[in-house]
Amino acid sequence: MENLRVLHPVDLDQVAAVYHDAVISQAKGLYSQAQIAAWANHAHTSNAVREALHRGYGLASCAANNQNIIEAFGVLDPPQRLSLLYCRGRASRQGRGRLILQSLESHAWQQGGRQLHTEASQLSKPLLLQLGWQIEAEEKVIFAGESFQRWRMIKDLSQQNERGRDG
Repeated sequence: MENLRVLHPVDLDQVAAVYHDAVISQAKGLYSQAQIAAWANHAHTSNAVREALHRGYGLASCAANNQNIIEAFGVLDPPQRLSLLYCRGRASRQGRGRLILQSLESHAWQQGGRQLHTEASQLSKPLLLQLGWQIEAEEKVIFAGESFQRWRMIKDLSQQNERGRDG
């Protein structure tokens, strides 16, 4: 697996492209065409992703032959919230999201965080559950003019890190 690198605000165009590709290439069958269109364009039409890159801590998984080509990324913003986790379709199912998520969890722990939370889509929920996240609540929200079902999820980092020290 490729090494991760820290994201910087100058990565915005690539991050927006990964975001768009992830939704377009992986949301079919889970979401309607209207939902996919609204969601996929959100990174280009709002300031949310730009602001998360400026405020938060993010990691990118890059192409094996070029650390400047981002294939997947994740962002903590604020430090106790997983705000973004996206992977290009061509790079999915390679362990990139898992590596990013585990690295972000480790970073949060090292910064004094003992619990993370997020709002998970149908795309991210299975990975989060595999990695020990728990569903706190299901909710419906309006996002970019469309209704979406999502799950508020939490992870207690202290249990994971105590097991790591014991075993």
